[in-house]
Amino acid sequence: MSTQVPRLLAGLVDDAAVFPPGSASLPDAVTAHHEHRASWYADLVGPLLVPASAVAAGALTGLAEGFPVGLIGDTGIAGLPAALSGLDAAGIGVRQVEVAVARRGEDPQPGLAELGELVTRHGDLAWYAELPLTFGLTAGLDTLAGARAAGVPIAAKFRTGGLAAELFPTPVELAAVICACRDRDLPFKLTAGLHHAVRHLDPETGFTHHGFGNVLAATLAAADGAEVDAVAVLLADTDAVRLVEPARAARDADRPLWVGFGSCSVREPLTDLIRLGLVNGGFDR
Repeated sequence: MSTQVPRLLAGLVDDAAVFPPGSASLPDAVTAHHEHRASWYADLVGPLLVPASAVAAGALTGLAEGFPVGLIGDTGIAGLPAALSGLDAAGIGVRQVEVAVARRGEDPQPGLAELGELVTRHGDLAWYAELPLTFGLTAGLDTLAGARAAGVPIAAKFRTGGLAAELFPTPVELAAVICACRDRDLPFKLTAGLHHAVRHLDPETGFTHHGFGNVLAATLAAADGAEVDAVAVLLADTDAVRLVEPARAARDADRPLWVGFGSCSVREPLTDLIRLGLVNGGFDR
C-alpha cells in the first residue's frame, strides 16, 4: 500500500471512463487505465469497468494486456453468460460483475433468483446486484444478506444519480439504505452522480449531487453505530472540514461496508482528495 493513498481509500474509485458522461472510447480508456495503474495513486483505483454490450460487439481492443476488469451488465442478466465467455476466450481477467436485477417499481426477487443461479456457476468473482430504491428494497436486502451469509460472493449496489431527479435519493433515503446494509453486514457499491467529494448543486442540470466524501463520513458513522438521522446529517453536509475529520481519523483502517464507486474520471475524485488533504500527492510526480 502506497504511503500517499491511505488504507481507508484503497480501491475506492473504479475506472468507468467508457460510461457517460465521459464516454471515452474503449481503446482510449485502456490506455488511460494503464497510466492510472502505473501512477503514484494506483492504490486508489479499482478495475476498469467494461459494458457487456462492448464484449458482445467484439470491441475488446487492448484489454488482454494484463489487468482485470469489472463487467457491467448493461444488456441485463441474460447477457452476462455470453459476455463472461467472451472475456474468458480473450484471456481477459474479470474481477467483479455488476448488474441491475429490477427496474424502478419492479419486484427485485425474480431478478435476484435469476442472478443467483449465475453466481453459483462463477463463485470466484465478486457480484453486485443493483437494487432500485423503491418497491421490494427491504426484502431484496434480506435476500442478499441471506445469500452472503451462506457464502455466496454477492453484495448490493445502489444508484445515487442519473438523468432524472428521481434517481437521486435524498440524504434520508440514502442514510436508511446505508444503515440497512450495516444492520445486515452487507457490503454495497454506489453508482452515478458521485463526481465530487462534497455535496453540491450541478448548475447545468439543477440536480444536487451526493458527495463521495459525504458518503465516506456517513458510512464510517453508520459502522460506529450511528442511526439514520445522524447519518443523513452527514450526507447533507456541505462543510468539507466536518467531512474530512472522520476520514482522517480512520485513514489507516479498512473502509467499512462501502466497497466503492465508479467514476468516468479518476482524476476528478483524485483532485478533490488532494485538495482535502486525504491523499498525499500531486500531478507533478
